Amino acid sequence: MSNTLRVIVHITTRPGRGAEQVAAFAALAPVVRAEAGCLQYDLHTVTDAPDRFVLLEQWASAEALREHDASAHMVAADAANKAFRAGPAEVVLLSPNPVA
Repeated sequence: MSNTLRVIVHITTRPGRGAEQVAAFAALAPVVRAEAGCLQYDLHTVTDAPDRFVLLEQWASAEALREHDASAHMVAADAANKAFRAGPAEVVLLSPNPVA
């Protein structure tokens, strides 16, 4: 059984500000992907909805995810994102055990 964690983050920007989300992610992604325990960190635009995104994350452990969330670059990103996001992101933490 694997201890990896998968996270799905639903993001909506203010109308017409999706490009700012894309730019912010492009700057942040290499830093996050270099973190210990980061296995996946990919942003996708929702088809036909340029202001809606889904961020797919996978972490080696709950501890790696906690360290990521508390990192200085994530605290700064969370503060900066308020300028263009429509509201808080919806974070969905998936169970490490798939349903058979």
